[in-house]
Amino acid sequence: MAQLRELPNDPQAAVTRRTEQYFRRLRFQRKATLLLAVLVPLAVLSLYFHIQFTYTLKASGKIHLAALAESQRNTIDQFLQERVANIVDLLEHFEDAADATTSTMAVCLQRLRRICDSFVDVGLLNAEGIQTGYAGPFPALRGRDYSHEAWFRSLVEGNSEYHISDIYLGFRNKPHFTVAAKQRKGPRLLVARATLDPEKFYMFLRSIGHGRGTDTAIINKDGLYQAVDPKRGELLAPAGYRPPDNKSLGADEIRANGDSIVTAYAWFQRVPWVLVVSQPFRLAYAEMYHVRRIMMIMTVVIVLISGVGIWLTTDRLLRRAQATAESRETLRWQLFHASKLAAIGELAAGVAHEINNPLAAIAATTGVLRDMLDPRFGLEWSREETLKQLDEIDAMVYRARGIITQLMGFARKSQPTLVPCNVNDILDGVVRGLKEHEFLLSGIRLVRDYQRDLPTILADPDRLSQVFLNLINNAGDAVKESGTITLTTRFAEGCIRASVADTGAGIPPELMDKIFLPFYTTKEVGKGTGLGLSISLSIVESMNGRIEVQSQPGAGSTFTVILPLNPEDEFLSRTEKSSDGLGAEKGQEP
Repeated sequence: MAQLRELPNDPQAAVTRRTEQYFRRLRFQRKATLLLAVLVPLAVLSLYFHIQFTYTLKASGKIHLAALAESQRNTIDQFLQERVANIVDLLEHFEDAADATTSTMAVCLQRLRRICDSFVDVGLLNAEGIQTGYAGPFPALRGRDYSHEAWFRSLVEGNSEYHISDIYLGFRNKPHFTVAAKQRKGPRLLVARATLDPEKFYMFLRSIGHGRGTDTAIINKDGLYQAVDPKRGELLAPAGYRPPDNKSLGADEIRANGDSIVTAYAWFQRVPWVLVVSQPFRLAYAEMYHVRRIMMIMTVVIVLISGVGIWLTTDRLLRRAQATAESRETLRWQLFHASKLAAIGELAAGVAHEINNPLAAIAATTGVLRDMLDPRFGLEWSREETLKQLDEIDAMVYRARGIITQLMGFARKSQPTLVPCNVNDILDGVVRGLKEHEFLLSGIRLVRDYQRDLPTILADPDRLSQVFLNLINNAGDAVKESGTITLTTRFAEGCIRASVADTGAGIPPELMDKIFLPFYTTKEVGKGTGLGLSISLSIVESMNGRIEVQSQPGAGSTFTVILPLNPEDEFLSRTEKSSDGLGAEKGQEP
């Protein structure tokens, strides 16, 4: 080569230099193009699914927390109505305010405290607002004039038969709130009142709270705390968050100390209070964020593997092409194989969508577990049911791992792992849960027609699941809505026949010869890679099986996967028949 540089007029040296320059540029361009084909779509889709994932989690978090706030609001409403009923019942024992002796009121207070220990004291008032009877820790309140108190005026002048006041200091200069009721005894008006301890009221509020890191508080219409965790605020202090009063129920997202906090509110129906339930987003969905971090790490690993594989393989192929540049056919063949690597980019870009399905299933299953453990829903649960839900989560995790394994297997072909399995169970595992629910929402009827005594076969269940998933997805796309998908299994002639039939539009006869070609698809742009049927056929053939197709335009299609019970025996049988055929051609006895 040094001698070639010394002879610039040598045509061979000029050709060599031009060839080296050409392939140097070609290697750089192909590497850059293939890497961009992998990284750009994957980055865009990862960003999209990251945003969609966060939005979906926040939306579901708001719905969950709003339901929790509504449930707690109803429980507290019932608690307050029970206290009102206790006061109304108290009035039935008196005909006149003068009947309220000290001993009688003490008995009434004992009865109320047996019902609810939140009661502090009790009193009986006449129409002029004078408390003629009293029992409690503040005996100086006997004979007090309450005619100017806001709660008394609101009760006497209003149409309601009872009144629940905001928390206030009052004559005792200590936070409390009053539950009062009125009743007419002939021409006379009697008013019974009792005060409740805010601290014990908050303890009741905490006892009905649920959720990790959930804070619950009650705020009045002026934005002052009526019940709050002492670590978060003080009674009668202004609240940092004031819910809108034009909606009875809702949820917002607020920022506090750099954290995203989901806050739900529910206004009471009979008291001008609002219940506020808040939960830091990072605590509510810590498990889901952990799963997402794992998926991001796996995505990065996929990118690195794909990138290194593309870089090294492209470099090797192009250097080999450079060494045999005089052979156009050899160069064309090598570039064809290099271009096949670009499909890895498309497949890797779609893996984010494929992984999102098991992730959504995990989110749904954890939601079911959370609801099962939530006593306010009253759901019965058992250890077996919990283990069943956990098994569903494990299955989705392994499914996500299987998707990544298949992506790596696209670049490096590997032999299937054959184990005894039941085709009925594999089909059920594909459609059970998320897929079946998806068809239900789309109005697609799923029919199972399984042979119950179906024998087991030696097959790779993960790869076979991918085959059935591709066929069922295609059937769902063909039916779209208001159709039927029928799954059928039969054992005949030593083979298992598993069919996926749909009532879709069918396949035109002129396209039947193309459906198994790689990268051929009839779907809209961006909705298919054209690899599903091609990969499915490759998987089935690796198990010495085949796929048969029957289709009639306008009536639907049927894809039948035919698998031998033992692929290895089938392979030996085919080899023996092939040898016998060769012998017959030579005139030998078969």
